[in-house]
Amino acid sequence: MDNTTALTFTMTAYAVMENYKYWMFALFLLIYLVILVLNVLLMVVTHRHKELHQPMNILSCILSISEIYGATALYPSILALLLSKTHELSVKWCMAQVFFLHTYCSTEFSVLAAMGYDRYVAICKPLHYHSIMSNSKAGKLGALAVIYSLIVFGCLYSITVQLRFCGKKLPKLYCVNMELVKNACSPVSYISTVGLVFILLLIVPQLAMVVFSYVQISRVCRKLSRESQHNALKTCVPHLLSLANFTIASLFEIAQTRFDMSHVATEAQIFLSLYFVILVPITNPVLYGFGTQMVRVHMLKMFITYKTLSKQFTKTVTEAVR
Repeated sequence: MDNTTALTFTMTAYAVMENYKYWMFALFLLIYLVILVLNVLLMVVTHRHKELHQPMNILSCILSISEIYGATALYPSILALLLSKTHELSVKWCMAQVFFLHTYCSTEFSVLAAMGYDRYVAICKPLHYHSIMSNSKAGKLGALAVIYSLIVFGCLYSITVQLRFCGKKLPKLYCVNMELVKNACSPVSYISTVGLVFILLLIVPQLAMVVFSYVQISRVCRKLSRESQHNALKTCVPHLLSLANFTIASLFEIAQTRFDMSHVATEAQIFLSLYFVILVPITNPVLYGFGTQMVRVHMLKMFITYKTLSKQFTKTVTEAVR
């Protein structure tokens, strides 16, 4: 590592995909479009039907906005770098991407924690649900999740932006905070410790809320009949699956940035690093869309309506041509 301040970083992980970069370009473009379509579809269906204007659906729409935000911070950059000959990314854009991706992840977990609280109120305090979890309160919880994530990560980020970088290579497809820190000109081991503190601030309060919510839910469910238990827990399945999916993705990412992964194949490292930006934003709208009966019914009705209108339009055009 020399003492010349870097203006760009070379993203070395793209070299592995050089021989089939056009196929990967098409694949990543398709994934990005699928993420946009699924999340926008969920928001449109929820917005159009008043009966879907419920706290859990409002929080799932906030989750969709977060996923579009995270995907847009990542995929256009990946697509451009795949076609680039040098695979270089400017330091300024790299810094911006760090902020976008980290706030996306922390917001995602905070919103999932708020969803856990919603399930707790719905199952443990059903008679007071609408007074405790009104639509406006769900919106405020979502806003709080976003603001909290911006403030907490912003504090850590304010340290990173002051660094000068002499290293010029990042072994990833995108920029993350710890990889930037490793490329700093001067030793900054304290940032690793500070980073752990902020990770705890972004995890522990939300984790405590989720654990509290499901401990209370399990206590209440033990007193219910078997059928009531089944109905209550069925409403928790999409949230539990989303939470498990996000947790696995986060563990993959934390393991790669905090531990030596040189013994793991580069292709495997790439897959693990992309898990949270591929599977999470695709599975969440599926779970809260097709996985929720009321939303699923309205989605199917919309598809049937558009299919019918399309057939009628085609028939009208055909008759007009004749």
